[in-house]
Amino acid sequence: MSHIPSSDFDETRNPWQILSSELTYQNPWIRVREDQVINPKGGRGIYGVVSMKNKALGIVPVDAEGNTWLVGQYRYPLNEYSWEIPMGGGPIELDVLESAQRELKEETGFTAKRWTKIARLHTSNSVTDEEGFVYLAEDLEAGEVEPEETEDLRLWKLPLAEAVAMVMDDRITDAISVAGLLKAEKVLQSRQVQ
Repeated sequence: MSHIPSSDFDETRNPWQILSSELTYQNPWIRVREDQVINPKGGRGIYGVVSMKNKALGIVPVDAEGNTWLVGQYRYPLNEYSWEIPMGGGPIELDVLESAQRELKEETGFTAKRWTKIARLHTSNSVTDEEGFVYLAEDLEAGEVEPEETEDLRLWKLPLAEAVAMVMDDRITDAISVAGLLKAEKVLQSRQVQ
């Protein structure tokens, strides 16, 4: 096995062959399909893919004092409580920033004058095509929270450094939150160096 791509390596070549594809389930948020495939070694098998009907969005709000806000909620699939950055989904056809601004307002009540896209990521690329984006939101203005019907949220203001410490000791495990908090810290640190 080669560890470094050679000059003749083609990253765009798909080594999988799809023989057939069947939509097995869908709801307003996801589609699940099962593909009959020939894998890269020539064997036949199945591959299940969960396609999202929205873009994943995460927002790291940071105030002038270096505080951020986490959102706490019970996550049904995990059967546990989770502290996360404000996040949600935005329709694929809508502007991602516009959807992120809506999510921040819904979950925290905040609007922000300064927005910086700090991450593009795939949440679990072995089973889903979900694409996510994380924004750093600054110059915050408080307002009223507008949670969705399915959300029973708790809001927690804390220093960004403390939220990063929660990532490092696994008190925050949500992938978008982990990536967003670590990247926000780096972005803010790089601004101080300049």
